[in-house]
Amino acid sequence: MNEKNTYVPPEVWEWDMPSGGAFESINKPTAGAAYDQDLPKGRHPLQLYSQGTPNGVKITLMLEELLALGHEGAEYDAWLCRINKGEQFSSGFVGINPNSKIPALLDQSDGNEQRVFESGAILLYLAEKFSEFVPTKLNERTESLSWLFWQMGSTPYLGGGFGHFYSYAPEKFQYPIDRYAMETKRQLDVLDQRLSQSKFIACDEFTIADIAIWPWYGQLVLGRLYSAGNFLDVTSYKNVVAWAEKIDRRPTASRARMVNRIVGNPKFQLHERHEPSDFELRTEDKLKISE
Repeated sequence: MNEKNTYVPPEVWEWDMPSGGAFESINKPTAGAAYDQDLPKGRHPLQLYSQGTPNGVKITLMLEELLALGHEGAEYDAWLCRINKGEQFSSGFVGINPNSKIPALLDQSDGNEQRVFESGAILLYLAEKFSEFVPTKLNERTESLSWLFWQMGSTPYLGGGFGHFYSYAPEKFQYPIDRYAMETKRQLDVLDQRLSQSKFIACDEFTIADIAIWPWYGQLVLGRLYSAGNFLDVTSYKNVVAWAEKIDRRPTASRARMVNRIVGNPKFQLHERHEPSDFELRTEDKLKISE
């Protein structure tokens, strides 16, 4: 430890200056809409408002898997919500998710509108709606849901903890990086030990647990998250790497990662998805050529 701690917490904390870091322009201690704007709606049963972050990929992976199984009711319009611009604070978005976090889902399939927010809740809603990816046997169902909620409870230490202090904080501080690197590696070890016993996370079948966990921990060990692969020695978690590579080879996974993606190679960015043909015709590289 080599930082000198000069901060003394006040008796009552008040927000009186930007917090610094990559998201200081949108961080604030209050909730609710910042401006009035309705959300767009397309013709498909499901309307997704999201960005291609790991939490967003959870939902697009579920939807693409459902479509691959032939569920026409899983057709969706994916609208880009640019979180760095604060679009999650529009009145329309807050109407679907009062917590102003992506992803948010609107189901208009039966003539009514059902909002669903929080990625784990959206996954479970879709799995139950289409009777897919949650095993019917009680023990396997219980195991898959346990791992789903493990992801929801564990990932804030990876994303909001390690990812923030390693990649987004205004300065590098050893204590929080060490603290959250240790916890992230512990979580990877939990997964590695589990995957030494099972083909997939919950059982020997691909389930909601894999859909929830892969966009975070799979991307981490594949070297796609926070540029932290070497730092965390991710290749040492051989069972997690093999599992991540296995899912990465699914055509649904490559499509899921393209939807609402705004960084990286333009040919893998599909800012909005409205038809299956959009993956071939409306990626950013194609749109730029047509301009």
